[in-house]
Amino acid sequence: MMWGGVAGVAALGLLWACLPRSDGPYKRQTDDDAGGPAPVDLDAGAVEDDVRDLPDAAPHAVLSISPNHGPFTGGQTVLIRGNGFGSDARVWFGDTRVPANGVVPVDASRIQVTVPEGQPGGVSVITQNGSDSSTRSELAQAYIYDAFYLEPTSGPTSGGTEVTVRGAATDWDEDTEVLIDLKPCENLERVSKTELRCLTPAGTVGSKTVRVTTSDGVEVDVLDAFIYGDAETTFRGGLSGQPLDDELSVTVLDNITGSPIGGATVIRGADDPEVAFANSNGVVSFKGDFAESQTITVAAKCFSPVTFVAVPVDTVVAYLDPVLDLSCADFSDIPSLPGGPGGSGSTVNGELLWPSRSEFERGGWTNVPAPKGADERYVAYVFRATTNPTTPFALPSAAAAVTPDAVGDAGYNYYLGTIPGNATYYALGGVENRALNPPVFTAYALGVAPGVTTAPNSTTVDVFIPIDVPLDHALTLEIEPPQVTGRGPDRVEANVVLRLSEAGYAILPGGRQSRLLPGSATFDFVGVPALTGSLAQARYVAFAEAVTGSQGRLPHSFSGLFATTDSTGPIPLENFLEVPRLSFPESGSRWAGDRLEVSWPAGGVPVDLVVIEIESDSGLVTWTIAAPGSERAIELPDLRALAPDGALARGPLEVLVTAAQIRDFDYGSLRYRQLGTNGFNAYARDVFPLNY
Repeated sequence: MMWGGVAGVAALGLLWACLPRSDGPYKRQTDDDAGGPAPVDLDAGAVEDDVRDLPDAAPHAVLSISPNHGPFTGGQTVLIRGNGFGSDARVWFGDTRVPANGVVPVDASRIQVTVPEGQPGGVSVITQNGSDSSTRSELAQAYIYDAFYLEPTSGPTSGGTEVTVRGAATDWDEDTEVLIDLKPCENLERVSKTELRCLTPAGTVGSKTVRVTTSDGVEVDVLDAFIYGDAETTFRGGLSGQPLDDELSVTVLDNITGSPIGGATVIRGADDPEVAFANSNGVVSFKGDFAESQTITVAAKCFSPVTFVAVPVDTVVAYLDPVLDLSCADFSDIPSLPGGPGGSGSTVNGELLWPSRSEFERGGWTNVPAPKGADERYVAYVFRATTNPTTPFALPSAAAAVTPDAVGDAGYNYYLGTIPGNATYYALGGVENRALNPPVFTAYALGVAPGVTTAPNSTTVDVFIPIDVPLDHALTLEIEPPQVTGRGPDRVEANVVLRLSEAGYAILPGGRQSRLLPGSATFDFVGVPALTGSLAQARYVAFAEAVTGSQGRLPHSFSGLFATTDSTGPIPLENFLEVPRLSFPESGSRWAGDRLEVSWPAGGVPVDLVVIEIESDSGLVTWTIAAPGSERAIELPDLRALAPDGALARGPLEVLVTAAQIRDFDYGSLRYRQLGTNGFNAYARDVFPLNY
């Protein structure tokens, strides 16, 4: 491994979705016990008379809204269907008017809306064309604001995803329970009256109902609140519980299947270690008069070991990575991978809408300059906002391009393969030249569709993205890099992205620049949007990386993310950590496997967490060690003697040392996501060779 690469009409009955319930298993209230209506038979001689007797449709009407429920925080993209909508249509959810930038009139029968914030329960959806009250139409109780929602909204079928349940003016207590698809959410913790935290149980692919039951027996259900599918998650495992006293519980689980690892070796301490073996549930309990903290190491045959240094709490949940070696494979009982067999991908389908001069006319690409040569062409691409802002921009394949030749009713049709869950989608329109190597794509306009929900093995249709935001602003970054050593870093790479939602970022082409060190560390970025209209709630996010060599290798320091709405002045980026060193043993020397010491130069921001990853056998087995930033000298148990089946392989090692800063960090609440770069706010790292 190279370490340097880094529906129908709504009715009052729909209120059931967020009102107290005490009946049995979940049942959608769509049919009575007699079942659905019988099909209507129309013979050839009766059609004309039947049509003639039908009442005239109202010239202005709201007929349905889809999806018809969502979180009380708002932000979901929904489609209103009806009659007589104008290009100046206004929309209300109850008494709350949707801001103009949250209303996208598609045609006379469809309006796409970003739902505003509301109180739990049903509200009417009202539309009106401009100030003409004669066009006002209302569908009573058309939309349900759910009483609670989950973050994240999706995870793998293996379970183990740490979710936060957030309620509106709830009074949850220690006896409150959470069920996902009628299965208890595990390790339930009450954070406050309006917030619960737990680990999802194992489930099957699809959208699931979540129930919260309070101590007085009131049950509140929310449909489709969690989706099991091929969604990656690292919101699980780590440290939790009460301050360490006289008991410490360790649970050992497979990081792929989420199943317990019975027989795993769990070691408490290092100098005078206590060794225990996990039961069939993967659990070990230590009892005794413990000091303020303990070091816990977990190892198992055919899994990579992990150590948590100076654990100050009474609960450890360790997920071990399987060793990808044929000698460890059990072909008689191959487990299903997260998401289930065959995968559970999703598709988003809709149209890109360009501004038009006439009502509901298919607009031209007027906010994109004309191509200048035979090799250039108009093109647009649709993306799912990423949870990782440091993801480099990657030009999609030519087959994914949307061009002016694309079919469409109101705009230009697109399809995008995606993963299940709730996310923001965005589109970039511009000009590209694929005759060049590498191809060049220059974006000139952007559009956003927030809060789009996709279910496994299905297509979410009619998602319209208005391409109405010009990329015509500039940002300047001023960077104060870390110290330059003989090993590096020797250059700074600066980046600007857009934060579209709490965990959704738009990556822009041309958003990465590089400068050699020493030298000017001022960067000018041209081609960012103004934060107005549909981007009024967005933020610019800037960050920089000090790297080594043109391939961005180690040593490496990442400055952290700086969010702002101000594009008028330079943005200072000074939040670098100094590059850490392995002080003991000496680089290139032989290691006994029992002690490590790390250090870093004075200066830079404080270190909250140290993560050491020791690779053996060309990366086949990796020992991960986590320690609070105050621990420079780390004592480790001798795995070769205590857990030989789970130890590192003899031979050369690569030791990756990372010093990290994590905002509002509490080591006693460490989660697995905080062991990788996605969980850091800023970090610095370097790699060192050893022999074992």
